[in-house]
Amino acid sequence: MIVSMEELYGGSVGEQKKRYAELDAFFGKVFPGETPAAHFSAPGRTEVGGNHTDHNHGRVLAAAVDLDVIASVRATQDNVIRLESVGHRMDTVDLGVLVPQEEEREHSASLIRGVAARLSELGYCVGGFHAVTTSKVLKGSGLSSSAAFEILVATILSHLYNDGNVDPVTAAQVSQYAENVFFGKPSGLLDQMAASVGGFTAMDFADPAAPKVERIDFDLAKYGYALCVVDTGGSHSDLTGEYAAVPAEMRSVASFFGKDFLRDVDESAFYENIPALRKAAGDRAVLRAMHFFDDDRTVTKEAEALKSGDFETFLKLVTSSGHSSETHLQNVYASGNPKEQGIPLALALIAKELNGRGAYRVHGGGFAGTVQAYVPLESLGSFQKRMESVFGVGSCYVLRVRSVGGVQVS
Repeated sequence: MIVSMEELYGGSVGEQKKRYAELDAFFGKVFPGETPAAHFSAPGRTEVGGNHTDHNHGRVLAAAVDLDVIASVRATQDNVIRLESVGHRMDTVDLGVLVPQEEEREHSASLIRGVAARLSELGYCVGGFHAVTTSKVLKGSGLSSSAAFEILVATILSHLYNDGNVDPVTAAQVSQYAENVFFGKPSGLLDQMAASVGGFTAMDFADPAAPKVERIDFDLAKYGYALCVVDTGGSHSDLTGEYAAVPAEMRSVASFFGKDFLRDVDESAFYENIPALRKAAGDRAVLRAMHFFDDDRTVTKEAEALKSGDFETFLKLVTSSGHSSETHLQNVYASGNPKEQGIPLALALIAKELNGRGAYRVHGGGFAGTVQAYVPLESLGSFQKRMESVFGVGSCYVLRVRSVGGVQVS
């Protein structure tokens, strides 16, 4: 898809034109004597419902947001991708080698190579390019900077070498493959799908090869609310093991019933077998499975509440889902670092600040990072002030939903 800057950014187009011009100037410094021939953008995402359900083929609500990563790009003929993000070293990826490289694991070069490798496996054309990028999707913000970056690379290769014919679902699946196999993080498909499809969407991953995606139109401002994400400042370093344990423990419960994923397990059979499951998989795995069943069902209720305009029910469901994440899923702080509990602290402060109004929950993968809150517009100023007094200036983001995913910008 190709969209104009006016279509993409609306009232902030002047600010964005300056941002792209500054990136073009940076391109000239990184690649002397060259000028960019195309520009691309991919959004961050916010998870609205379904916390850690996607990797077990569950349901999710998510939305693309107005914070994005952008790129200035020129195709090359040498089959090498050279990409430098502002503030980082250049990644150089020779596309003659499309298998995982151990020294690249957990680095951005692995994502570039992984996206190109999977596209090639699927029969798409790949090729070299020079690119520079800059991002407003802050790392560790819970808005999935990695998925935005992956979708950006997939979008670039789609437009440079495939006439833009890599569809959003394929781009998301390719990006997840890159993150799982090349980067080494066993994530589900939620982040990539939300960043690729755009808008506010309900997703059902019962068949990840053909996920069901439904767009739901709604306007929070119409109901008198703002969607906020509060960055508690926690570090995401050394958390891969914490993230990996969640799907692994859920699948250990599924394997007890001869299944690969909890979505395929009968919930009543699960509850009947809890005594045996405690011995086979452990109490935390049982609790995390309970969260999956409850949150998977909650997503459907949330979507129906939004479609019917029952916003008060939606808010109650959001907070209920958040309590399940805290008590059953247990992803609000890292078990190996109990002194750092920014997320529980934020949740407690938000509950006090909202005083029975709105809703709040852990946001994204959890363990460190961000929380999400639905804040009455008349309380937004005081809410931001309170959050930033604790977690720092600029820690409270007010998000808007973006209607498109990865795009070329004309």
